[in-house]
Amino acid sequence: MTEPGAPLRLVIFDFDGTLSDSGNWFLSIVDHLSDRYGFRRVHPDEIEPLRRKSTRDVISHLAIPRWKLPFISRYVRRLFSRNTHQVHLFEGVSGMLAAIEAAGIAIAVVTSNSEANARAVLGPANAARVRWWACGASLFGKAPKFRKVLKASGIPPHEALSIGDETRDIDAARAVGVRAGAVLWGYANPEAFAHLDPDIAFATPQAVIDHVTSAQVHG
Repeated sequence: MTEPGAPLRLVIFDFDGTLSDSGNWFLSIVDHLSDRYGFRRVHPDEIEPLRRKSTRDVISHLAIPRWKLPFISRYVRRLFSRNTHQVHLFEGVSGMLAAIEAAGIAIAVVTSNSEANARAVLGPANAARVRWWACGASLFGKAPKFRKVLKASGIPPHEALSIGDETRDIDAARAVGVRAGAVLWGYANPEAFAHLDPDIAFATPQAVIDHVTSAQVHG
C-alpha cells in the first residue's frame, strides 16, 4: 500500500473492462467458447449474478477445468484481434490518460490480452502514453507482470497504483505491495470485490484524474 506522503509516480492499468469496454464483446462469444471447450453455457438470467462473483467463482460456476484456461485465453486473444473494431474505450479514458501523462506520472498496462490488441483499441495517441507493457498474463498471473513493470521502471511498489475492474487485479496488487484501485465502470459488479476492500474505488475516469492530481499535490 502507498505509504503516507509517498509520491505517486506510476499507474498500472488493466485493459479489458478498465480502459476498454469489451464486456459485451466477451459476452457475445461465451456460447461459442462453451461449445468449443466444453463448459457450461451462460443463460441470460445468469449474467447479472455472475457479475457479482469473483473471477475464480465464475470459473467454478461454469465448470471450466483450470488446465483449459491457457488454451481459452490464447484463442480469445486471436478472436479479439479480428474484432478490435467492435471494441471501444470507455468514455473519458482518453482524457484520463492524457491528464495522468500531463501530471508527470508514468503509465503501464498489464493485461491478459495481447499488446497488439490493446494498442489497436487504444489508438496511436493513447498507446504512445504507455511507457511499459506487460501483456499476455495468465488468468491469475498478473503479479509477476506487475513485478516486471516495477523492475523495468525502477519505481518502488509504494509509489505505484494499480487500477483494474476484477478481483484478480486487486489480488495481484496486494501480492506485490502496490496500492489497489478498483473501477466501478467495468464489467464486474462492485459487489464482486467489495469484500476485498480495495484501497480506493473510482466511479469515473474523472475521479482517477482528481485522485492523481491530489496525490501530486500532497506527495
